[in-house]
This record gives sequence, structure tokens and C-alpha cells, in this order.
Amino acid sequence: MPAKQTNTSIVVHLNRIVHQQQPWWKLSFNFDIQIITRIKSLAGRRWSAMHRSWLLPYEQYTEAQLSELLNGCVILCERSSGPLPDAVNLEGTENPQRLAVETFSRWLRSQRYSVSTIKTYTEALTVYLRYFGNLQPEQLDAGNLLQFNNDYILKNGYSLSYQNQVINAVKLFYGKVLGQNMVANTLERPRRGMRLPHVLSEAAVKMILQRTTNLKHLNMLKLTYGCGLRCGEVLALKWGDIDWNRSVLWIRSGKGNRDRMVPLPHSLQQALQQYRASYQTETFVFEGQTRGTPYDARSFQLVFKQACKRARVGSEATLHWLRHSYATHLLEQGTDLRYIQVLLGHRSSKTTELYTWITKPAFDRLKSPIDNLGL
Repeated sequence: MPAKQTNTSIVVHLNRIVHQQQPWWKLSFNFDIQIITRIKSLAGRRWSAMHRSWLLPYEQYTEAQLSELLNGCVILCERSSGPLPDAVNLEGTENPQRLAVETFSRWLRSQRYSVSTIKTYTEALTVYLRYFGNLQPEQLDAGNLLQFNNDYILKNGYSLSYQNQVINAVKLFYGKVLGQNMVANTLERPRRGMRLPHVLSEAAVKMILQRTTNLKHLNMLKLTYGCGLRCGEVLALKWGDIDWNRSVLWIRSGKGNRDRMVPLPHSLQQALQQYRASYQTETFVFEGQTRGTPYDARSFQLVFKQACKRARVGSEATLHWLRHSYATHLLEQGTDLRYIQVLLGHRSSKTTELYTWITKPAFDRLKSPIDNLGL
């Protein structure tokens, strides 16, 4: 049996990062097609355009396993000075920190924050407090937050979104729970760049839907695009939220804990009625493996990825692109921007105005000066 080939000339740098509230290994290395091919064969791998790197689930792989799986590459793990943000785990946390997080969680619930926001903020506060070891929450000030930002968030390459989440959590905790407005008033959020939404063409959306043969999956994707819904809104939808007589959907407790109403297209009404006759779900429109529970969000994302693969649409596409495509296609059809804002549930019109930057008719009407040169 031939000896296993190794590639010690390639060095892979590992960083532990948080992406979309999940822990990942971030792999950095000089371009090598063999290593990329190996990574593509690993379960759970994904390409992050934000980090411009391949990511692997942190809990699923060890450094030794990765060295073996990547043909014996040299693995250099850049360890962070603080704990890795993960699910809220207060085991081993000092009692004052534990009490602080529990008090913060109760306050968030009393203010009717959404479950996902409570989870995100309590995780962020837990990581922040644990970073400083035995120091009690009352001993920390804005200088400590700056230290955490520089030595932990920036050093480990965490996203701007995560940085803002930590600032939001710390500001709320110190301002509302501890009443230390002196700290809250000195917190400044990092500047955000303007990122344009990613949009699929109508032809690409049609191809994705045509390549989806499973009736449940097809209706989930149709509803996402046909009504411009977020992933969580599709999965939380109940049969009682559908007003068949008025042809509308009630989106309950959407982002920001806001309700809204969206029109239900006639073609989708027929499709949903056919789906209900086949699947006979009772409460949630789209149930998971356990009856009476909603479909899993990660599974829904995978459904979309597989549909894109069959339709030969770019692998970088995400489920949220369907919502962006819905808004853009409405705008291209002449729908008023204010109406689109209401349909999407945007609090600020500035968010909706981003779609005006990517509408095709607007570009079609533009004429470059080079066309006047007659070359």
C-alpha cells in the first residue's frame, strides 16, 4: 500500500471566528487547487464572501483532524486570548457574571425582545464578561470595552455585525440594568459601509423553482420569493395566519417584533391548498420531522442551496437573495418604493432605497459618453 502523500509546503492558518452567531474555523492559505478540492469534500464547509475564506464548523473538527484531512498540511492555529463566543453557557462563570447575565435576560424578556435577540445579546454579554476573568461587571468601563474590541474582536477578525451586537448588548446592560449611563454614552458603533443587495434574475428564480420537485420545498421557496419573506417568517407561518378570503398573509412578530400584512398571490393560494391536502399539517404550514414543530432553518437553507446547484445558479447565493429579488423585481415593475417598504417590513425607507441602486431599467436608460464617440 503506497504511503499517504503529504503537502508540508502548504501552511493553513486557522482562526476561530463567529459568523452568523455560529463558531467556525477560518482557513487562510496561499491558493492551492488540491487543498480547495479537499475542503470542498468536507462536511459543513462553506465559502464566506465576507471573510473571503473557507469556513468549517468549529465543533466538528480538531486541528489534528484538519491536518490529516488536508493531506498533512502544516496547521498553524492562531489562538485568541479570550473565550470563543458560542451558545450561552454559564458553567464556570463567576457568580457575579452569572447573575448579571440572568438579570439581563429577564430584563430583555420583560421588554418583549424577540427570542433570537435575547439569545444574541445574552451570548454577547456572556463573552464580554468572561473575557475579563474575575472582574465584576461594575468594575468594567468604556476602557475595558475598547480593550475587548481591539484585543478580541478585531484581533480575531470577527465581523462588523458581531462588533455592533456586542456594543448594543453592553450598552443595554449598563444603561438599563446597572443604570451606568456614563458607560453607555461613551459607546460608539463602527462605521458601516453600504452593501448593495444581491439579486437573482427572474429567469434564475424560475429555473430554481422548476428544479425543485419536492412539494413542500417548492412551496417554501415559492412563498419566500412570492411574498418577499425572511427565512424565519416562512418557518413561523401558521395556517391561522392566512386570510383566504382577503388573500393576505399576516406576518406575526417579524423582525423588530413588528406585525405586517402582505398580499398572497392567487397562484400561491392554489399551490398552498394543494400542499395542505397532501401533507395535512395542523398548526405550522411547514412542519419539521416532529409533528407540530416548525421546519428547521438550516435545512431550509440547504434546500435552497441544493436547488441552486440543480439550476446551476452560483453557489454563493443564499436564501435571502429571494427576498431581495422580490423587492427588486417589484421596483422594476413600477411598484411604489413606499409600498415595497411596507411589504418588506422595513422600519427605515433608507433600507428600501438600496434597491433603487440595482434596478435594471434605471441602468438601461443610462447612456455612457463613450457611445457618443462612434468608435
